[in-house]
Amino acid sequence: MVARAYTVAFEGVEARLVEVQCAVTAGLPGFTIVGLPDKAVSEARERVRAALAALSIALPSKKVTVNLSPADLPKEGSHFDLPIALALLAAIEVLPEEEVAGTVALGELSLSGDLVPVIGALPAAMAAAEEERRLLCPAACGAEAAWVDAVEVIAAPSLARAIRHFTGQQLIEPAQAGLATAPDSPRDLRDVKGQERAKRALEIAAAGRHHLLLVGTPGSGKSMLAARLPGILPPLSPEEALETSMIHSVSGLLTEGGISRTRPFREPHHTASIAAIAGGGRGAKPGEISLAHNGVLFLDELPEFPRAVLETLRQPIETGEVIVARANAHLRYPCRFLLIAAANPCRCGYLSDPERACARAPGCGEEYLGRISGPLMDRIDLRVEVPPVAFTDLDLPAPPEGSTEVAIRVHAAREIQTARFAQGPARVNADAEGRLLEEIAAPDAEGRDLLLRVAERFGLSVRGYHRVLRVARTIADLDGSEAVRRPHVAEAVGYRLALGREA
Repeated sequence: MVARAYTVAFEGVEARLVEVQCAVTAGLPGFTIVGLPDKAVSEARERVRAALAALSIALPSKKVTVNLSPADLPKEGSHFDLPIALALLAAIEVLPEEEVAGTVALGELSLSGDLVPVIGALPAAMAAAEEERRLLCPAACGAEAAWVDAVEVIAAPSLARAIRHFTGQQLIEPAQAGLATAPDSPRDLRDVKGQERAKRALEIAAAGRHHLLLVGTPGSGKSMLAARLPGILPPLSPEEALETSMIHSVSGLLTEGGISRTRPFREPHHTASIAAIAGGGRGAKPGEISLAHNGVLFLDELPEFPRAVLETLRQPIETGEVIVARANAHLRYPCRFLLIAAANPCRCGYLSDPERACARAPGCGEEYLGRISGPLMDRIDLRVEVPPVAFTDLDLPAPPEGSTEVAIRVHAAREIQTARFAQGPARVNADAEGRLLEEIAAPDAEGRDLLLRVAERFGLSVRGYHRVLRVARTIADLDGSEAVRRPHVAEAVGYRLALGREA
């Protein structure tokens, strides 16, 4: 007799259905797993054997063969324990075969038979919904998987409870979707004294998802400003939350028992490798740019990142996705992130201070920022100098506007963009291109004349020209204007040329 259960194998954020076939036949007693399993899957036979023994279920003195189909698809992870156990129990007629075959299962078994949480419950639920099957998973994964409304999620704490559910002795209520509650952030823009231009740039960046570069001396507040960006961003929409949580699920980052509506904020160290930033390593896992999908990627000390690492950002910034191509994997991950970068003006950091700058000024500044290639700089919409704050300014009263007030304007601008792009693939102004960009961001006559003169005088690239238009459209949205006017274009151009460098 051959019994069947179902589970999934992960390819990036996609979950591919795997059929677990179990045959108990005459022959020398043994337990074999075939179908391209990795070490963790091969070891499942010992965990399954111990878990069944803990439940006083004896294996027959026969040959047990488990095949994972399709056999040419690599199988990785401990989540194959539960479906292997279910297929085996169906094969020895402990469980009804029809109930097991109608279930997609994943979960790791402890030696006592308890179900241990595993990664990937959310994409597994999506796969189960497409196949019109229920999902069986560990109890700790139920709140995460239940976000997929189209599938019934059975979250069992142990193999024994799963057996009682399938045999009708003690049914398990379907799991309910959970929501990871983010702690209240004490970081508020009201904490930042001065830096009004940088705050304005932060607001524009948040409103239209425009990339921002902050350049200033050490201690001027660059990291402090970037850390307060999540406080002015709108929460994730349900669609965005599902997209982001799919990536976090396969990365094992959903530890709260559900998914979050808070936008991710990733800040890798400048010693990070290409695999850590773009994705790769064992199993070609998502990198920081994908973990920041629909959120913020903050790169502090940008010129200190290896040149090869920075160059990997160029294509993802344009396309919103990254392809991780390795000898044994070719995976695609989404990565529409808001890049916030910070840099000192030179290696010592005091180029603008004549009393503290080195004797190599200004050449040291050009050399240091020159580590950021022209093509990458061309993709950064907003560039702002962050001057040092005087000690006397610290005694000034708190600014009248904080993160709450700015977030209201950002949310209103995002609502305008949501209505504008309701029928298209774009979500925010930064996504607009081609004819769509010409329709929504065409400036008035005075604005166009100004932009053409600036493009000719400073040698704007075509990409730079279009990015100025996108920023001007966002500024107009913050201003509540349907038309893009000359003041909007002038402000956008000012941010583009703030550092005196144009690619």
